[in-house]
Amino acid sequence: MSFPQRRLRRLRRSPALRRLVAETSLSPDDLVAPLFVREGITEPQPVLSLPGVVQHTTDSLVEEVKALAGVGVPAVILFGVPQIKDDIGSQAWSADGVMQVALRALRDSVGADVVVMADLCVDEYTSHGHCGILATDGSVDNDATLEIYAKAAIAQASAGADIIAPSGMMDGQVAAIRSALDETGHGVTAILAYSAKYASSLYGPFREAVDVTIQSGDRKGYQQDWRNSREALAEVMLDVEEGADMVMVKPAMTYLDVVCRVRAAVDVSLGAYHVSGEYAMIRAAAERGWIDGESVALEQITAVKRAGADFVLTYFAKGLARSMQ
Repeated sequence: MSFPQRRLRRLRRSPALRRLVAETSLSPDDLVAPLFVREGITEPQPVLSLPGVVQHTTDSLVEEVKALAGVGVPAVILFGVPQIKDDIGSQAWSADGVMQVALRALRDSVGADVVVMADLCVDEYTSHGHCGILATDGSVDNDATLEIYAKAAIAQASAGADIIAPSGMMDGQVAAIRSALDETGHGVTAILAYSAKYASSLYGPFREAVDVTIQSGDRKGYQQDWRNSREALAEVMLDVEEGADMVMVKPAMTYLDVVCRVRAAVDVSLGAYHVSGEYAMIRAAAERGWIDGESVALEQITAVKRAGADFVLTYFAKGLARSMQ
């Protein structure tokens, strides 16, 4: 007697057969490496809650990007950590700001061999830790913040960013940035919108990496409510209408349903960010011998692609790419 299920099991008998019929494959081409560059340090500084991740000097950043290119990773996204912070985050658009210095160094060293994305937010640059200018009542002033986002986008594009990635979740941020870029001769610079960025509890290690402490309140008034997915789709569609070339869901693993729904709704390229907390949990469990960290990382990042992401931002990028060589 032949059971229909056996037809499926016949194709699982060997690694070669499983590779042949695999529905989803992951390659270095699918990976984007998040990197931190800090002003005023002379050697890389480890981020304790993100084992294996450091705050780079400009020089060590260049070497790390070259190493990533050497294992086939095609893109990086940069986050700047300035020495000086103020209430409006002015170092975010200073020509001599840490991000702009790093972008110019990468452009000079790697040319067009690596896609360089620049995160655009001002929480790293503000003394209060919020993603924009504060109104007198302590809330973020959306429209005033759009003006400084436009300035930062122009500065990043002028310094050599291929893609501007606004992550502040301000209403109208994509339209404001697209207009600013087009008006200043940066029409070829693309926008990756953090369209569905949730007010998640999984960002703790990242905030250590960028030295951010929110002085009062939280970001739940402007980041996405983690209980909602229809609302996320509305945010995505607005960003696409405003000119986003790519959109992102963040976090990734905890929001695979959202990744799947966004993939079904739009045709633009879709990214998902496997965030610091998701990375740190794997590393912590692996260090205790509870899981095989490399296998879990591969499984999770492949799952994000299976859900519909075209590319995944992940701190595992270099290790995964090396394992695929």
